[in-house]
This record gives sequence, C-alpha cells and structure tokens, in this order.
Amino acid sequence: MTTGSGRPDLDKDIQRVFAVLHGAGIAICPNTVGYGIWGGSPEALERIYRAKERGPHKRNALITDEVGQREIHVLDQRRQDMIECVTEDYDLPMGVIAPYRADHPLIRAIEPALLRASTANGTIGMLLNGGPVHTAIGRLSREANHPVFGSSANLSGTGTKFRLQDVQPELRAIADIELDYGLRRYHHYRRSSTIIDFTDLSVVRMGSCYELIADVLQRHFGLELPADPGRDANPSGHLQEFRLRPFTEATA
Repeated sequence: MTTGSGRPDLDKDIQRVFAVLHGAGIAICPNTVGYGIWGGSPEALERIYRAKERGPHKRNALITDEVGQREIHVLDQRRQDMIECVTEDYDLPMGVIAPYRADHPLIRAIEPALLRASTANGTIGMLLNGGPVHTAIGRLSREANHPVFGSSANLSGTGTKFRLQDVQPELRAIADIELDYGLRRYHHYRRSSTIIDFTDLSVVRMGSCYELIADVLQRHFGLELPADPGRDANPSGHLQEFRLRPFTEATA
C-alpha cells in the first residue's frame, strides 16, 4: 500500500492472501495485536520456524474464526461463555488454549508432524477476534478445510512488531505476500495477545487488553486473574512460556 492510494480493498487483499496460503505459501498480515506470519503448508511453517529461530517449546497457533473455535474446542458451557463474552460481547482479542476434537475435519487435515508441532497435552491454541483479515482467513481456511497456522512476525525473543517495516528482513524475505495496514490497534501495550489456557483457567501470557479481559472475567464470572506486574518486571508477559516440553522430545 502506498501513501495517498485511497481506501484499502480489504476483500481483495483477503482473497490474495488466502490464494497464497491455499497454494502452500507464506503471508505476513495485520492482526489487532501486531503483525503475524502465517503458513499454508508444513513446508511453509518449517521455513517460518527456521527463519524465526523459534524455540522447540513454542507451538503454532491455528488460524480460525469463532465458528471454528466452537467446533474444534471441547469446553463446558461456562468456559465457552467466558470466551464468547470476552471476544464477542466485549470485542476484545484473546488467545485461547483448550482441548480439541481430533475428529474435526480441519484437524484431520493436518499432517501428523505439523499437528505434533502445534498441539500439547491434547490442546490446541488459537487467536480469536484478531481483526478482519485474521477472522476472514480463518473462515476461508475452515470452509476450504485447508489448515493455516501462524505466529508473531518477529525473530524469537525480539517482541511483537506493530508496523510492517519493523518486521525483520529475514522474515519479510520468505513471505510470498505481505499486507501493510500501518500501526496496529493495540500497539500501546507493546505485547502480543493475552493467552489463557481454558483447561485450568490459567494465564499463559499477559498481553494486549489483559486488564480489560481480567475485568470482564471477574465481573461476569467471578474469575480472579493474577495482577500484571508491568512491562518493567515482565516485558513479554509470559508466565508459563517454558512449561511445555519441546515437541521434538514429546514425540520421541
């Protein structure tokens, strides 16, 4: 996108991105919580993994929409209500980890090695309400039964990037398409998404909108989340980053 080029053609951009992903390529795209890098095949995700210098304890996130989340995750009604209250009623982005249905068509379409690299202890994670591009690609992926996974578009350990030009050249070089939608909405948090593991209602990462999410869950469900000590004490917001065994060990 060039300066002074007029309104973006969101629908066209979404179709262009999905064509690349459906063709097994790599895309760098805007979320509300920063820029993400997504892959449409195991080979693409392996290239992303190597370029990011990503630790083996980290998992890929499934790109899907709210329908996919409801179909794939196995949760009781109260916990599902928590997710929908945060992401739909209050329109906040949130990363969600929960047990998954192994017989869901989208899960069955994932190659075994990629599934191992994207799940842990019978759970799978996904970002919900990540913005119009993210949600639309998630819907198209589900409808086409073509799995797409992603993570933040940054070298591991360098923090989320909220402008495309801040994404490192090593990552931009492997992308088949990139969308520049400028400074992302929640840049002032200087963290990626908040992630909650709904198997035990524990906080995995205190990220964007954490205090708003905590307030919603406390007021509507009586759930008390731990206080955020602030970026000076915990810059990334991670509380449980290294609790997972490397997937290479977990499958050995």
